[in-house]
Amino acid sequence: MNRLLWTRRAALSLASAALLAACGSMAPTPPAGTEIVMMTSGGFAAASDELKPGFERSTGYKVKTVYGSSMGGASDSIPSRLARNEPVDVVILARSSLDQLVAQGKVVPGSQVDIVHSLIGFAVKKGAPKPDVSTPEAVKRTLLAAPSIAYSASASGTYYETEMLKNLGIEAEVKPKSKRILSERVATVVARGDAALGLQQVSELIPIPGADFVGVLPPPLQRVTVFSAGISTTAKNPDAARALIRYYVSAEAAPTIRKAGLEPAPVK
Repeated sequence: MNRLLWTRRAALSLASAALLAACGSMAPTPPAGTEIVMMTSGGFAAASDELKPGFERSTGYKVKTVYGSSMGGASDSIPSRLARNEPVDVVILARSSLDQLVAQGKVVPGSQVDIVHSLIGFAVKKGAPKPDVSTPEAVKRTLLAAPSIAYSASASGTYYETEMLKNLGIEAEVKPKSKRILSERVATVVARGDAALGLQQVSELIPIPGADFVGVLPPPLQRVTVFSAGISTTAKNPDAARALIRYYVSAEAAPTIRKAGLEPAPVK
């Protein structure tokens, strides 16, 4: 009798173990809408790459990142991507360009949230002498002396080519030796030796190997760019998009943002 009872219990245990093993071998199907597609311009790219794993761990969402400039006609710029109706939930780019996307019906009105403030700076090839950029007069001398200059096709570059050179009174001398860089980081061009001096958002200069950060534009010449996030009008998961934006403006994200050469935008 005891032997029969033991046999039945053993059979039940074996059956339970088999069932658990079968269940364990079947990976759960992720619920719909767990992936967030985010398009970000280069100014926030390094910070977002660092922040993404923490957000994914804390929420269970997965973030697919697509990169592009805030403005310009390059095929991979964010405005060009949205004009082709590429799928996206969240866009992060210069506030002026984001507001234009709202006006075009590409981003939900009222969803805009300022994320970071970004400064413009200079870079040279690693090991090259670092020029003086501490005053407007020093920047003027540096630009006149540089044999070649690379600048971005986005917010900082637009300011450089349309305002800064005019304000310094050196447009005629400097613009012909300046090259507008499309679909590539300015510091990458400098690191390769294709330009002696590069100008772009600090957060886009710092992470590039082979280039040395020189310094920021002095206050009289500086132009602060606000990078902001918005929710696409075609977002498949707007709740997840809002969660991602909340994470980027949280106190937890601030140290990583500063490490990337940016300053968290004041919370409104």
